[in-house]
Amino acid sequence: MAPLEVLYEDNHLIAIMKPPGLPTMGVQEGEPSAVTQVKAYLKQKYDKPGNVYLGVVSRLDSMVTGVLLFARTSKAAKRLNEQFRERTTEKTYQAIVSGSGVVETGKLTDWIRKDEKNHRMIASRHHTAGGQKAELLVEAVEDVKSGYRLTIQLLTGRKHQIRVQLASRRVPILGDRKYGSSAPFPAGIALHAAQLVIGHPVSQQKLTITAPIPPIWHNFL
Repeated sequence: MAPLEVLYEDNHLIAIMKPPGLPTMGVQEGEPSAVTQVKAYLKQKYDKPGNVYLGVVSRLDSMVTGVLLFARTSKAAKRLNEQFRERTTEKTYQAIVSGSGVVETGKLTDWIRKDEKNHRMIASRHHTAGGQKAELLVEAVEDVKSGYRLTIQLLTGRKHQIRVQLASRRVPILGDRKYGSSAPFPAGIALHAAQLVIGHPVSQQKLTITAPIPPIWHNFL
């Protein structure tokens, strides 16, 4: 297991670079997750007896890489959860896509609902029963040898949102077989949480946390 890569840490917060294949949380006892790794890191570093508090304020799919933020106190967790709920945070992703469709810059709006039978999400251009509004902003589209590289601002936080919205436009993310990609990708999928901007829960100052793209990406750009 790769050592934990800490992007930012203080008495209130900790942000890590999540590798591909590591779930944020919700695993069987004894299996690795970002939560268990960060707790173990804090326990060892600060020689903490007993349980270590860690507030989950953001999540990434297991196959996605990038900035993953946790709160180290309940007060910080409450304030950060409010920011995410009120959408005052800024979440920027990088993605590599390919397929028969073309994505242009601008806002993509869909309604996403769960397909219980096939254990996946479905996007529709129109409001559907049980659908949640999902919005993202494609800020830039760049031609690369594997397809297109996108810079995306995530405006809402729906399950699998970026993956399903792009796949519905026939440009699935590289390696994302669940949503129709036939293009191989060696580690997870080509979706990376590159930057997170929040208000610090104590000082209120703007805090920008960035994660460089994984080295493997350079083989596809």
